[in-house]
Amino acid sequence: MLSKAADHVSNGVRRYLPDAFVIAVLMTIFVLVVAILMNLDEPGKIVKAYGDGFWTYLAFTMQMVLLLMTGMVLAAVPFIKNFLLKVASFGNSPTKAYVLTFFVSSIAYYINWGLAVIVGAIVAREIGRRNKNVHFPLLVAAAYSPTVLYTAGLSSSIGLTIATKDHFLADVMGVIPTSDTIFHPATITIFFALLLTIPIFLLLMAPNKNIVSYQHNSDEQTDEDFKRPLLDTPALKLEYSHIVGVLIGTIGLIYVVYEFAHGRDLDLNIINLLFLSAGLFFHRSLGQFASAFKKSATSISPIILQFPFYAGIIAVLGASGMGASIINWMSSVATTETFNVFTYWSAGLVNILAPSGGGQWALQGPLQVPAGMELGVNPGEIAMAVGWGDAWTNLIQPFWALPILSVVGLHIRDIMGYCIILSLWVGAITSVLIYFLY
Repeated sequence: MLSKAADHVSNGVRRYLPDAFVIAVLMTIFVLVVAILMNLDEPGKIVKAYGDGFWTYLAFTMQMVLLLMTGMVLAAVPFIKNFLLKVASFGNSPTKAYVLTFFVSSIAYYINWGLAVIVGAIVAREIGRRNKNVHFPLLVAAAYSPTVLYTAGLSSSIGLTIATKDHFLADVMGVIPTSDTIFHPATITIFFALLLTIPIFLLLMAPNKNIVSYQHNSDEQTDEDFKRPLLDTPALKLEYSHIVGVLIGTIGLIYVVYEFAHGRDLDLNIINLLFLSAGLFFHRSLGQFASAFKKSATSISPIILQFPFYAGIIAVLGASGMGASIINWMSSVATTETFNVFTYWSAGLVNILAPSGGGQWALQGPLQVPAGMELGVNPGEIAMAVGWGDAWTNLIQPFWALPILSVVGLHIRDIMGYCIILSLWVGAITSVLIYFLY
C-alpha cells in the first residue's frame, strides 16, 4: 500500500515540482511581498535588508563548495574508491541496498553533517552503479533522509553553540552542557526511534516495478581523467612530480593532526583542510589533483547560485518581523506542556523559508527561549526542539539535498516524493516523543 502511495506522490512531484532554483526565487518573492505588506510604511527597509543580507553567508557557501569538491576528489583516489566499492558490494539486493545506504549515511551524519553529505552520496552512487535492481531515486532518498538525525549528533550546530562560553544567549539561558542537549536521554531516545523506523518506511516504499536504475553521470571521475600526459617538458615534469604534491599534502595533514591533538572539534574548515590535504597527498602530483578538482567543479553550481537568495530571505524574516510573528503566534497558544511541541513545529516552518541551522537559531532563539523560560520550560529542551524542527523539514527543503544530488546526478523532483512521505512520519513520531520526553 505504501509503495503505491509513494509511487503516486513521486509521479505527482516529478510532474509539478520545479527546479530548486525556481523554488528559491519563488520563496524570495513570496517573503518579500509578505514582508512589504507587513511594513507598508517602510518598504525601503525590507529591500535594504534583502540586499544587505544577500552576501551574508558567502563564507559558508565557499565552505560547502570546497567540502563537496575536495570530497569528490578524495573519493576518486584509487584505494578509497576500491574501499567504497567494497562497502557497496554488500548492497547486493534492493533491501540490503536501501538499509545499508541509510545506516552508513546515518553514522556519517552523527559524526559530522558536512562529512555525511559526501559519504552518503558516494555510497549511494556506488551501490546504484553495481545493483541495477535498486530504484535509484529511493536509494538517494535513503542517503539523504538521515539529515533528520544531525541535530542529535556530534556536529549539532545549536547544541554546540549553547555549550560554548559567551554564546550570544548566554545572559538569558546560561551555558547549557551537551549532557542536557545532544546527550540527554530524551534526545537519544528520539534519535534511535528515527534511526530504527525510517528504514522500515524506506523498504515499504520500494517499488516492485518501473524501477529507475542508476544512470552514469558525465561529471563523475573516470580512469581516463587520470591518465598523465606525455611528460616531455620541464614544466609538465614539475606539474606531475610526486614530490611537491606529497609534500604540501603532508604539511596540511600534520596541521590537522596537531589541531585534533590539542582539542579542536570537527568543523567545516578543518574537514575541508583534511580532505584537501589528503587529496593532495594521495593523488601525489599537483597536475593529477588539479585535473580531478576541475572535473568535480561542474556539479557544484546550484549551491553557489542559490544560497545567497536564502541568505536574503533570512535577513528579510528578521528585519520585517515575519519570523517573529510566526514564532510568537505559536508561543502564545502553547502551554508549559505543549511549548516544546509548538517550538518544534514553528522551527520546521521557519526552516522551510530559512534553511540554515545557525541562522535560524539566531532568529528564533532570542524569541523562543525567553517565552519558554517564562512558562518554566527548560532552555536546553527548547533549544533541542528548535534543532529537531530544523532537521525535520530539511527533508522537504530542496536546498540541503543539492549537495547529494550534485554528486549522483539526480534532480530534486526525483527524490522529493519519498522525502515528503518520510517527513510525515518523522513529524508525527518526533512531535509525540517531544511531548512526552522533554
